Amino acid sequence: MRESACSIESIAEAVRKYDGVKRKLAIGSLVRELKISADHVIASFGEDAAVIADTGDDVLLLAADGIWSRLMEVDPYWAGYCSILVNIHDIAAMGGRPIALVDILSMRDSEIGKLVTKGMYDASKQFGVPVVGGHVHPDADVDSIGVAVLGRAKRDSVIYSSTAEKGDVIIAAYDLRGRVHPSSRLNWDSVTMKDAAVLRAQIAIMQELGERKLVTAGKDVSNPGLLGTLGMLLEVSRMGAVVDVELIPCPSLAEHGLTLAQWVMMYPGMGFIMTARRECAEEVLSCFSSVSMDAAVIGEVNASQTLEIRCGDSSAQIFDFAHDDVTGIGR
Repeated sequence: MRESACSIESIAEAVRKYDGVKRKLAIGSLVRELKISADHVIASFGEDAAVIADTGDDVLLLAADGIWSRLMEVDPYWAGYCSILVNIHDIAAMGGRPIALVDILSMRDSEIGKLVTKGMYDASKQFGVPVVGGHVHPDADVDSIGVAVLGRAKRDSVIYSSTAEKGDVIIAAYDLRGRVHPSSRLNWDSVTMKDAAVLRAQIAIMQELGERKLVTAGKDVSNPGLLGTLGMLLEVSRMGAVVDVELIPCPSLAEHGLTLAQWVMMYPGMGFIMTARRECAEEVLSCFSSVSMDAAVIGEVNASQTLEIRCGDSSAQIFDFAHDDVTGIGR
């Protein structure tokens, strides 16, 4: 076992108390205040990107992300890089192709701005998605970066977060060839050292999965980590799940000075969580293997509306969606 069975409750407790999970709770109230029905909007809040009707068989995908201020404070370059990375992942997770990005940058001095924009430029160049406009506040009281992205997908190939079904298997996929980022113990950098061709192939694999109808739901693993992101998917799907933590792909934890609790809360650089029909699982795993990503079936979706983790004979509940909210959108 990677960790003793008795630590399973401590993993569940760590995920529940993790700021990356808790700060998502503010989303629900904002959705209730902002949501307006529109005929051309196919899906919106609760998905990684809004799905908007376009011409023919295509849809537009629109998403935005702001970078956690803690990261801006410790490493403006990595914050800039991640501002591009997380937006590209939002489009990829929906089975789409990112087209272009815009940003809003606020900075207290020009040196911080240079570091942020250098990170944005490097990520934009690696992934081949241009930054085409935005806005800058050169004399702000705080440093912040927010980015929005436009993408495109085939209407019948979109991968939603809200469509997991009872009996689906849960698949986690990571690029484990990386490092703990020197700026943050809970950031796994599997991208900055990679060739552009490798990164673009890894992003494109989700589009292939969508077009081949191999997954039933999916998200990119974001700031709440693997189990927190899975909780968000289950919440909007109104489903539950059991996950065996020993099956989660991970690097040599001891070699990198990590615990399993830290790994499941980590932002992975290149990582996705998805659900699939059991008969499609091997094809999904093969697709990720073809782009040098480690993927594994780690659990199963059920109708319990709880997220439970297991290790050997021990188990612990992370969320009970009858009482607990991650974002509150599920209600």
